Amino acid sequence: MPDPVKLAIVYYSSTGTGTEIAKAVAAGAEKAGAEVRILKAAELAPQAAIDRNPVWAAHHDDTAHLPAPTLDDMEWADAVIFGSPTRFGNVAAQLKQFIDSLSPLWVAGKLSNKVYSGFTSTATLHGGQESTLLALYNTIHHFGGVIVPPGYTDAVKFADGNPYGTSHFDAQGTIPVGEETRASARYQGERVVRFAKALKLGLDA
Repeated sequence: MPDPVKLAIVYYSSTGTGTEIAKAVAAGAEKAGAEVRILKAAELAPQAAIDRNPVWAAHHDDTAHLPAPTLDDMEWADAVIFGSPTRFGNVAAQLKQFIDSLSPLWVAGKLSNKVYSGFTSTATLHGGQESTLLALYNTIHHFGGVIVPPGYTDAVKFADGNPYGTSHFDAQGTIPVGEETRASARYQGERVVRFAKALKLGLDA
């Protein structure tokens, strides 16, 4: 039996939407047989800013036990699923800072030949979901990675509606992550693991 696929879910979330999606992605990946690490990018905002938003402050405390991603995690992983809320149609600074720290692995060719995918969320309907994922995927081209989007390859994606990756609209925090988003996230986790397994077997052949 080959070793299980090693999946790193590397994400940032301020108020919890991304955390809920990350958990669903992990559930789908684990069901597909993967070994999963859930890793939350380190917070950059000052504590005073966090404390001004009770939901942000509560989530910051609730996820304090989650490890921050490291270069070792990226090297360990066969597949990486990044997650970020939209920040003006782009990746959040917290996740971007971690990505920008990966140059030593990139120079050594240790980010190539891995499977990558992404998920996102917005406060407003269509508020930059696709542009955030496309911006994220620009980075993967530089890595030499293999992008595996969910596409419209399962019925859950016609409900979710975003072929670029799982996404959620929370209406300024008034719409919690529901089964539609969770189903899409589980499917994305399973699909990424399936492709990573095939790639791993092919490269080892």
